[in-house]
Amino acid sequence: MKVHHLNCISSCPLGGALMDHGKESILERAHLTNHCLLVETPTELILVDTGFGLHDVHNPHTRLSEFFLKMLEPEFKEELTAIRQIEKMGFDPLDVRHIVLTHLDFDHAGGLDDFPHAKVHMLKEEMDYALLQKTWLDRQRYRPQQWNTKQNWMTYERGIGESWFGFEKVNALHGLPPEIAFIPLIGHTLGHAGIAIQQSDKWLINAGDAYFYHGEMNLQEPHCTPGLTMYQVLMEKNHKARVWNQERLRTLKQEHSHEVKIFCSHDAHEFQKITGRNPDLPLAYIKPEFREYHHGLESGHFH
Repeated sequence: MKVHHLNCISSCPLGGALMDHGKESILERAHLTNHCLLVETPTELILVDTGFGLHDVHNPHTRLSEFFLKMLEPEFKEELTAIRQIEKMGFDPLDVRHIVLTHLDFDHAGGLDDFPHAKVHMLKEEMDYALLQKTWLDRQRYRPQQWNTKQNWMTYERGIGESWFGFEKVNALHGLPPEIAFIPLIGHTLGHAGIAIQQSDKWLINAGDAYFYHGEMNLQEPHCTPGLTMYQVLMEKNHKARVWNQERLRTLKQEHSHEVKIFCSHDAHEFQKITGRNPDLPLAYIKPEFREYHHGLESGHFH
């Protein structure tokens, strides 16, 4: 499997350097990525989170809450949606057969409607709580307007499966390779998960919103910017679990750094360090072997 890193539309929250520790003044807007993964197998494509989608770009005020639109001011660029980047890479979006979600927040699930044929995998607690629309904040973060493919959702109970470096693991995802697994990281939401992907003898884990700033993974003096600290407290569903899982991720990094690479969804520094490129440029990559192989399957030339 080959893994491609996509930034599927950045958010630009108020607070400048108090959010991302960049060079902006506090009167300017910060820059937070929307780090998604495209997993390429010989026969299909798998998305890990979708970021914002085409409908969010074209109709943000009917899809997203005014509260978060004003707070985050996403940079709505159509070329940075997952579907447009996949097309630019030379793939057919119809080959995205599966989407695996860290959670259902609006900035992670906005592109679901762009892949109406794909199976969508998430933890059961995430679906159950999102559907309740229980609080005012829940109704701002969980947007049913983005969920026109609910018939394709598949859910999984946490606590089932083998241990993964000391974390409970949900395995045997329907139709997915065994090298992809949910790692429950409850706290930000009640069904939040990291998505682990094995490549040879190394694991890559998208920790989603289990943390927001690379400094939180420092082993000696973990720290976060004031703005992102406040944002995490605002959004958390279980403070104790969120802090505990951050501690466990730091331990994982300390004890297994040669076996596991950890990153979160919204840290531009991490994105650039992993990919070596500007996160605001769409990924352009062509894999002719994949297209030829898939075309052979469709036409019956391969057996």
